[in-house]
Amino acid sequence: MNEDGQWIVLMGLLTALALFFLALIINQSALVGQTTAEGVLEFPKNDIRDLRLEIFDYYDSYEGGLTPLEQQHYVEDIVRISLERKNAVVYFWDGPQQDVSGRMLRPITIHYNNGVTEYDETVYY
Repeated sequence: MNEDGQWIVLMGLLTALALFFLALIINQSALVGQTTAEGVLEFPKNDIRDLRLEIFDYYDSYEGGLTPLEQQHYVEDIVRISLERKNAVVYFWDGPQQDVSGRMLRPITIHYNNGVTEYDETVYY
C-alpha cells in the first residue's frame, strides 16, 4: 500500500491554509495602517497653530489699549472666520493675571472643535 500521494495532498492543503492565513493578516494590517494614517492626517495641527497665533496677537493688541467695542469685534471676527473657513467652533477666554515664576501672566483657555477633533488648552501668556 503506497501512501506517498496522501502526504503530498495533505502538505498541499496545509500550505494553502497557511497562505490564506498570511493573506488575511496582511490585509488586516494594511487596513489598520491606513486608518491610523487617516487619523493623523485629519488632526488639524496647522489650523490650531494659526488660531493660537491670532489669539496671541489679539492679547498683544489687547494690552496695547483696544476699546471694549474693538475687543468684542476682534473676538467675534476670530470666531466667525474659524467657523466660516475651517468649519470649527472656537471659544477663548482669559482669566485674571497670576504670578507664575515671578512673572505676571494671564491664563488663556482655548476651545476648538471641528466635529472630528476637540482640542482644549490653557496657556499662560
